[in-house]
Order: sequence, then C-alpha cells, then structure tokens
Amino acid sequence: MYSARAFADQYRQTRVTSAVLDADPHRLISLMLAAARERARLAAACIARGDAVRKSQAISEASTIVAALDGALNTSAGGDIAEGLASLYDYVQRRLLHANATGDASALDEIDDLLGDIENAWNAIAPSATGA
Repeated sequence: MYSARAFADQYRQTRVTSAVLDADPHRLISLMLAAARERARLAAACIARGDAVRKSQAISEASTIVAALDGALNTSAGGDIAEGLASLYDYVQRRLLHANATGDASALDEIDDLLGDIENAWNAIAPSATGA
C-alpha cells in the first residue's frame, strides 16, 4: 500500500525529471545550482535535528552536483571566469567534506550563499534576459 508521502515523492521526482528533460543548457545549469543549494540547506537541517545518515546523503548529493557543474566548465573557452568557477567549486567540495566530517552547519550556510551568488549571476545572463 502506498502512503501519501510515497505519492508526493513520486510526483516530485516526475516534476524534476520533466524539468530537466525540457531544459535548455542554460536552464539545466540553473536547476543544478538550485538543487545543490537545496541539498546544502537540507544537510544543515539534518545537522540541527541530529539525522547524521540523511545529512551525509544530502552532502553526497550536493557534492555530486557540484562535481557535475565543475565538469561542465570549458576552461579554454571560458578563460578566467571558468578558472575562477573551477576554484570556487573546489572550495565548495572541501567545505562539503568539512561539513560532513564535523557537522559544521555554518559551512553549509556558506556553501548556500556562495552557490546563491553564482545562481543569481547565472540567471541574470539568461538568454531571455539578454534579448537573444
């Protein structure tokens, strides 16, 4: 028998999958940044309630997303901006590792802020925002 929670989780997953399949490359990066931030906030909430297992899972998911963002960078075409983002993603990965090992929620808040800055800048250069 299915619970209401199971149906809600299935709906959420279907909605996310549809958004990803319909996304252009710019929107996909935006979705990834938002998802990484959401996982960082979830991990911080798990620390607050003492759920170490879910905290580790959320941090692992955030790390996977950040690794994918880093892997999507084209440093030859992106120049200094891509190199700066690569350095920032490396820093975020180190802070995620620190947060997982120590339970430092402030590191997760910092990650959320950093990725939020990137997300805001990325959304500001959306093709529709530039008239392209």
